[in-house]
Amino acid sequence: MQSVTLKDKTFVPYITSDKILESVKVMAQKVNLELEKEKPLFLVVLNGSFMFAADLLKEVKIECEISFIKLASYHGTSSTGTVTEMIGLTEEVKGRTVVIVEDIVDTGVTLEKLVHLLNKKEVKQIKVASFLLKPDAYKKDIPVDYVGIEIPNDFVVGYGLDYDGLGRNMKDIFVLK
Repeated sequence: MQSVTLKDKTFVPYITSDKILESVKVMAQKVNLELEKEKPLFLVVLNGSFMFAADLLKEVKIECEISFIKLASYHGTSSTGTVTEMIGLTEEVKGRTVVIVEDIVDTGVTLEKLVHLLNKKEVKQIKVASFLLKPDAYKKDIPVDYVGIEIPNDFVVGYGLDYDGLGRNMKDIFVLK
C-alpha cells in the first residue's frame, strides 16, 4: 500500500484489507452466536457502511433481513453535529431485533438519532455493529455491541469511508497524514 491524495489531503496506509476481512469474520461469528434465536433486521447506514455490510452479511449465517437508511452528519473531515435523515426506514420494526450496521462510530450523534427513531417504533431490542469505533471521541451511553477495530480519534478513508465523497472504493483503510 502506498499513500493516496484525495483533493487537498494526503492519506497513508493504516489497515489492510486482510486485517479488515479477518475482523469482520470474527464479528460475524459473534453475531451468529448471540442472535441465532432471532430473525434480526440488519439496518445498514448508508453511504459509508455499504462495503462493511456486504462483507459482514456474507458471513452472517442466521436467518435475517437487510434494509438501508441514509443519514448524514459529516461535511469534509468533521462532524456537523446535526443529523439529516435522507432515506427513511420503510420496514415494520415493532417487536423486532434491529442491528444497526455502521462503518464508524465516533461522536455518536448519528447513532443516537437512529436509536431514538427506532425506539419510537417500539423495537424489541437494538444491537449496534460498527466496523470502526473511536472510543476517545464516543461519549454516548448507547452500547456498541459488535466492534471490528478500535482506532484513535484520527480521520480515516477507504472501505466505504470517504473524504468529501472520495475514497470509499479503496479496499484498505488510510489515515490522514
